[in-house]
Amino acid sequence: MAIESSCDETSVAVLADGRTVLSNVISSQIAIHTAFGGVVPEIASRHHLENMNRVVEQSLTEAGVTLDDIDLLGVTYGPGLVGALLMGVATAKAMAFAKDIPLVGVNHMHGHISANFIQYPDLKPPFMSLIVSGGHTNIVEMTDYGQCNVLGGTRDDAVGEAYDKVARVIGLGYPGGPKIDIAAKEGNSQAIHFKRVFLEKGSLDFSFSGLKTAVLNYLNTEKQAGREISVPDVAASFQAAVIEVIVKKAIEAALDKRQDKLVLAGGVAANSKLRCDLQAECDKHGIRLYVPDPVLCTDNAAMIACAAYYKYQTLGADDLYLDAYPSLAI
Repeated sequence: MAIESSCDETSVAVLADGRTVLSNVISSQIAIHTAFGGVVPEIASRHHLENMNRVVEQSLTEAGVTLDDIDLLGVTYGPGLVGALLMGVATAKAMAFAKDIPLVGVNHMHGHISANFIQYPDLKPPFMSLIVSGGHTNIVEMTDYGQCNVLGGTRDDAVGEAYDKVARVIGLGYPGGPKIDIAAKEGNSQAIHFKRVFLEKGSLDFSFSGLKTAVLNYLNTEKQAGREISVPDVAASFQAAVIEVIVKKAIEAALDKRQDKLVLAGGVAANSKLRCDLQAECDKHGIRLYVPDPVLCTDNAAMIACAAYYKYQTLGADDLYLDAYPSLAI
């Protein structure tokens, strides 16, 4: 069993043998935070506290098991919102202590990558992974289960964060990722040219703050000139600039490391244009693309349970001094 509470989803899952999902209950707080235009950490923590026991019970019921049947407990202990993480960690530690079950702390990013192990029973390391989410944009080479080399990361805004901010200023609201994805389908991606930021030659890092500023400057210029703004065109043009950079760098990393498997992970992995463009480039270069089902792209406990299973195989259990680490590195 595993618990995921790093942001605004309270999730508990039960897996058999690391990859077979018996239950994966997700209680989302999107409707609550939409009124604020983003996640409010204190409110998220409070709702985790209110929801946790109910979600645990529902997950056990759907799996057809009791806590006496659980032989390993996994929990996200970072990165994420510290108050939200603590709700999950405290619950997992209490159950581990009460039932004398081994406890494993899981890195949330390892969890996102592990979602693909659930989706694809034949997948095994080594492979290249592109992690795109609200808080992270990373290119990671996974050499073994839980063993990662980080080749690139964001220097400022993560891709999901940039989506949320741009969606807010063009009036689409929260959550920005899916709303921009939908709006972009009605727009012209070549209507506005936003600069593609590749940084210095050979770098696999990302930077999206300048692109976000470029969108703001475009909107201000058009408003001052009294010209009508096409929200779908802005959404499509912004998204094209983001995805072109992400796709090129992911393919470059895979080719450089001679990896013929590329794993997509994280909340933004549900983006339809990213999936389409990345698949097209992978096909060109003979790379097999692995993409999890949309429900496994979002924050969920099934991916945490899978990651916990493999971590336990090599590193064993953590002790009950396990704590939350909001800035935990991959």
